[in-house]
Amino acid sequence: MSRETSSRRRFLKLGSIALTASLAGCSGALSDDSASTQPSSSPPNGTQADSSQTNDTSESEYTEVYQETIPSVVSVRTSQGQGTGFLYDESHVVTNAHVVGRASTAQLQFQNSTWSDATVQGRDRHSDLAVLSAAEAPESAEPLSFAEESPVIGQEVVAIGNPYNLDGSVTSGIISGLDRLVPSPAGYQIPDAIQTDAAVNPGNSGGPLMSTDGGVLGVVNSKRGDNIAFGISAALTQRVVPELIETGEYDHAYMGVSLQKVTPSIATANDLSTPRGLIVVQTVRNGPADGVLQPSSAEFVDGRRVPVGGDIILTVDGTTMTSFEDLASYLALQTRPGDTVQATVLRDGTEQTVELSLEPRPEQSRSPLQ
Repeated sequence: MSRETSSRRRFLKLGSIALTASLAGCSGALSDDSASTQPSSSPPNGTQADSSQTNDTSESEYTEVYQETIPSVVSVRTSQGQGTGFLYDESHVVTNAHVVGRASTAQLQFQNSTWSDATVQGRDRHSDLAVLSAAEAPESAEPLSFAEESPVIGQEVVAIGNPYNLDGSVTSGIISGLDRLVPSPAGYQIPDAIQTDAAVNPGNSGGPLMSTDGGVLGVVNSKRGDNIAFGISAALTQRVVPELIETGEYDHAYMGVSLQKVTPSIATANDLSTPRGLIVVQTVRNGPADGVLQPSSAEFVDGRRVPVGGDIILTVDGTTMTSFEDLASYLALQTRPGDTVQATVLRDGTEQTVELSLEPRPEQSRSPLQ
């Protein structure tokens, strides 16, 4: 990165405010006083861009992304809270499921101060995505395009949203990690999530996480302390949103199994020469894996409780499984309920292949199941 680009980035980057909430990108229901509070023209410790202004920063790549994107970013307000969304097509807005909650209607405010009523077209608590149908949108708002290239660690990103009711705020950072698992409102884990150090605060939820060439890389979802925020990946969003528009809901594939990564201590306890795969800890009664995969039993080995025996999943449909994230992402992005997958497992020291028919995921979970 050049010295000039670096200085521009520091100039435009918002100061982060430390929070501890896990779903920190959504603010609660606003009181009349807080809703009427307007940001100052020059907020301290941060930059709020104004597309009507032209100055020396107009050539910055961050300014260009902001000016091209902001007409399509909206403030989403419901009786339960406030967040951000962005125009997906001519009449639909994408946001987080936790932003709309159980509301059936919402109000949208576009950057040019145009207001629009909206109805909740569909929501999926498992991916924390929701779609709103807007009554109207200004001509200046155009649907945002998703990035064509897969994100990479270290890539610069821009988050645009309405933190703390500061409409049209922009922060910048990099992609800090990929293929993360983050909690969903349904209790399961959202796979394939993007981790970023861009500042995210209450009100950012549902806003776009942009690449510097103007493509949506993800939908801002949550934060976990300073400099650690997450977005729902473009890949998962593009699978879920079209079905939310068409049917109002989305079914995720489900195996009904609890797994643990095989560590060196687990490998030793199971007489494996090297750690590999995912050991089956438990199968859900009457679930897809029940009777197909063999669960392990817990035993104390050298003072540690470890799973012993049972199947170790090595591949699914030929894709190597080295972590829980691998399996979660594969099921989310490559399969649907009703599909039959082939799992290569290590059972009693011998590799064999078993077939498992996937089912729709139950509504809620309190344990790390797939």
